[in-house]
Amino acid sequence: MDFPTTLIKAVKGTRDLLPPATEVWNGVEAAARAVFRAYNYHEIRTPIFEETQLFARGVGEETDIVTKEMYTFEDRDGGSLTLRPECTASVIRAYIEHRLDQRPGVQKLYYLGPMFRRERPQKGRYRQFYQIGAEAIGSESANVDAEVIEMVVEILQRAGLAGFELLINSVGDRNCRPQYVERLRQELKAVAPGMCGDCQRRADTNPLRVLDCKVEADQPIIEKLPSIVDHLCDACRAHFEAVKQSLADRSLAYQVRPRLVRGLDYYMRTTFEVVHGSLGAQNSVLGGGRYDGLAEALGSKVHSPGIGFSIGEDRLVTIVEGGQSPAPLDLFIAPLGEPALRHAALMARDFRKSGLSVELAEGKLKRVMELANKLGARFALIVGENEMAAGRYALKDMSTGEQESLTRDEIAARLAAALNC
Repeated sequence: MDFPTTLIKAVKGTRDLLPPATEVWNGVEAAARAVFRAYNYHEIRTPIFEETQLFARGVGEETDIVTKEMYTFEDRDGGSLTLRPECTASVIRAYIEHRLDQRPGVQKLYYLGPMFRRERPQKGRYRQFYQIGAEAIGSESANVDAEVIEMVVEILQRAGLAGFELLINSVGDRNCRPQYVERLRQELKAVAPGMCGDCQRRADTNPLRVLDCKVEADQPIIEKLPSIVDHLCDACRAHFEAVKQSLADRSLAYQVRPRLVRGLDYYMRTTFEVVHGSLGAQNSVLGGGRYDGLAEALGSKVHSPGIGFSIGEDRLVTIVEGGQSPAPLDLFIAPLGEPALRHAALMARDFRKSGLSVELAEGKLKRVMELANKLGARFALIVGENEMAAGRYALKDMSTGEQESLTRDEIAARLAAALNC
């Protein structure tokens, strides 16, 4: 049978995550999990595809995500399914379906996993991308908003990110935002024809998204548009002031950006982003905000206010991986001959159980020691018939070249002391 010779590559906008980069990914996720635990958040795992209506109703029919970016397909039973472009709508769907509102206290849920949008691939942005996110459901308190933002900052710091900037805003609620949106729509009628194509389209269908335009030529026009902060109702203004005070109490530096809006319809009141200069124009590392009406929009009969965020893990890793080195190999074992290989395999098993990273390779001693160097091993252990008979083995410190003859117990103690394990 003849096989085609054309090389199959990863689909455009996707990529393989390879070592040692995956070590950075694991480190970022471990840092996030540790912070989530400290704040009493618990993991939720939702399907990667949902009924299309979930995102149309939750994210918004006129958003770019729904109109241009979703991967939607017809199931065999004729239903329409969509690969999740974000996870908040899925979490709220699960919250409603499983009656999590019946559980005591605020429901604090976090997730990690892939999302899918058919966007133009660029630095830090892929068609299959990864998010770390969380939702706090069941409270309208401004203190909860501030605590979520505090948690975000802690995650980024533990992950190794420095030099980032926190931006906040309020986008009002169903009482004051419609009037502002209508005012914005009227103002845009005169200026939208001179803006980019996306802004011209959004000027009528989703005017708030015009404020999020990144086209440099449009910025002078956007700066002259009415600010939503000047159009907040008394309740939204008081909530925003309380959020700012709570952030100040936590000594969290921030900037108010009146043009900061989120691209999804469900956001209201508090919105926030973290940006980093190393990413260029598309400099957002994460975004989040409050969505007090989303549960009702998805069919809930119970008022379930919430606030959440999602971190673009691809972008975060891009920034932090340059400052990290792959974890070194703790121990390389070089067996000399078949009996030594069998004996060394059991030694490797025992050292691995103690928490060491161990590589075992057979071959000529010179070749395997060269391999130990290439793998960055911190110690090398030589196991031959003479060593087995004497019960003492040659342990070499690869950084100093110092070699010692030690028993198995002495080796374990030596490694534990040197590697802090």
